[in-house]
Amino acid sequence: MPVHTISLAELGEALKTASEGSERIHEWCKELERGGILYFPETPVPIPHQDLGFLLSVQQSGSRMHKNIAYKPDRDLLSGADRGSAGTAELKQMHGTMRRYSAAVDAFLGRFLEPYARRWQLDYASFRPIEEEGRNLPLRRRNDLLHTDAFPTRPTRGRRILRFFHNIHPTRTRDWVVGEPFGRVVGRFAPNKLPIPRPDGVVKGAGKLAARAIGLGMLMPQLKRTPYDEFMMQMHNAMKEDSEFQLGCAREKVQFAPGSSWMVYTETVPHAVLAGKFALEQTFLVDAKAMVLPESAPLKILEAMAGTRLV
Repeated sequence: MPVHTISLAELGEALKTASEGSERIHEWCKELERGGILYFPETPVPIPHQDLGFLLSVQQSGSRMHKNIAYKPDRDLLSGADRGSAGTAELKQMHGTMRRYSAAVDAFLGRFLEPYARRWQLDYASFRPIEEEGRNLPLRRRNDLLHTDAFPTRPTRGRRILRFFHNIHPTRTRDWVVGEPFGRVVGRFAPNKLPIPRPDGVVKGAGKLAARAIGLGMLMPQLKRTPYDEFMMQMHNAMKEDSEFQLGCAREKVQFAPGSSWMVYTETVPHAVLAGKFALEQTFLVDAKAMVLPESAPLKILEAMAGTRLV
């Protein structure tokens, strides 16, 4: 799995030179879309000293209920914080810190990913204060098993899942393993193990189940998954449940240094987090039609296999 290292000096040159910079950024987009990881040994999104100190002081309970603290920029809402031990002032500070981080990453990628012309939806940001190694989670929620991303309650409808990560731990690496990209892995599952759903209508998804679980079935509109979303959710689960795949697939270990950032299309690149504590992340749902290499999108790969449109 290629990891493409970009220094701040190289990044600065690409951003300030018009034609040459644009050409270099197009090449980085191609590498990203093919299944590469763009790695910044020194983050291009520095965190204010006060915010960083606050985040490193946070202690989360380790509850099985929440893997992380989430910020939802479309509604300016914070969720997942351990409200039983956090005071009002601390929650307010976390809210402001996450709001600033989300806006800073969005502003940076708005300049850096110039070929996409901001054809994305700003999705959740998250803070992960808990040590990943040895976490006790249900199998389908485990982070240490290779998987591609799909969201049970937020169908992407073919948009690509771009995630920007930041290891804010002052001394420890964040340890991943990554596998071969979607186009090479999907054949192990489809069509024999996982038939691709036919486009004979949308598939009722987890929105209804989630509403029932919290007693809001009459208040929350049902979310629906397209055949594409249904397959991607099934593949996410199948990868984690397939012990033969987990033990035998090609993989590469990657360590992200303290203070570094990286970005990757996580619906394309199988990945798992083995160890690390204190990480920030911002998710973007990017229009597949905005790609420099549109054929690299999982939607296009699956539609070619199915011989029909899936959204």
